[in-house]
Amino acid sequence: MTDTKILLAAIHKDALRIDMAMRDDLAGLTPKVDGLLAEVLEYSLFNGGKRIRPLLVVIAARLCGREDAEIYQLARAFEYLHAATLLHDDVIDNADTRRGKPSVYRQYGLVSAILTGDFLHAKSMAIVGQIGGKEALALFSEAAAGMVDGEFMQLRNAGRYSLSEDDYIGAIMGKTALLIAAACEIGVLYAQGHERKRKALRAYGVQLGCAFQMIDDLLDYQGETAKTGKPVGNDLVEGKMTLPLILALHRADAQDRGRLLAILGSEAARRQAFSEVYHLIDKYNGFSATREKAEESVSIAVQQLEIFTDESAASDVTVLQGLTQYVLKREK
Repeated sequence: MTDTKILLAAIHKDALRIDMAMRDDLAGLTPKVDGLLAEVLEYSLFNGGKRIRPLLVVIAARLCGREDAEIYQLARAFEYLHAATLLHDDVIDNADTRRGKPSVYRQYGLVSAILTGDFLHAKSMAIVGQIGGKEALALFSEAAAGMVDGEFMQLRNAGRYSLSEDDYIGAIMGKTALLIAAACEIGVLYAQGHERKRKALRAYGVQLGCAFQMIDDLLDYQGETAKTGKPVGNDLVEGKMTLPLILALHRADAQDRGRLLAILGSEAARRQAFSEVYHLIDKYNGFSATREKAEESVSIAVQQLEIFTDESAASDVTVLQGLTQYVLKREK
């Protein structure tokens, strides 16, 4: 059995309970909302996601001594917000597919994708406020706002070819890491866990999120469409300055840097020159260096778990450690 299969087996029970919490919620919603909205919710929420963000809420709470049915209801808010961002991302990116199936945008149209995303965003806020309370809602709202700000930073960074690694980290902190960190922190808050555990699990979430995004950026160049469910090279076509490209630009000699800049400056060239850009990034170890950075983030994340020494925490700590390796090894 592969490491991924072992991990999936370990989280299977929690993932099922998260799915059940979402299905119970949708069953209650169905008589109250438009039939098309109910159909799009079903299509978008049950399309093969791993439930990592809600799972982190559950595990963080359990590590602080609390597990009850309500934690799964709280956790589903994180899947709702994540799904909302994917719906909107697919509109922004004009994406044809999501996880190997037609995107909601393509299947149901622009308006349905945007409105369903808005609905899920609002629903997630209501859940966190009702179950988690005022402080949890403040953390959740901060993460949601940070995601938007991270996307704006990435948009602004397109065309800024002198970006530093710190600029990149600032963008991915908002885009990905803050929500994953909030999932961990709100789980601790719900369980009224000790401040030391709260800080440790938040730091774990930040580093896991950074590693996740770095690997995501690698997959946009090195992934296989059959596994990722989307074509490679989208980031380049859109002019996104992700870490592999940033590192290559900083390391390239004058001639190669000039060539990269010429390609980046023209959308037509970006569409035509994927292989050439790939070769130049590889030449200057942009891919390997990005993976090393992701491994460093994972190492820091795992260190945060050392405070959980109780025997009762062992299985959940093992899952959190396994998630870091899943992030590094994932192919989609």
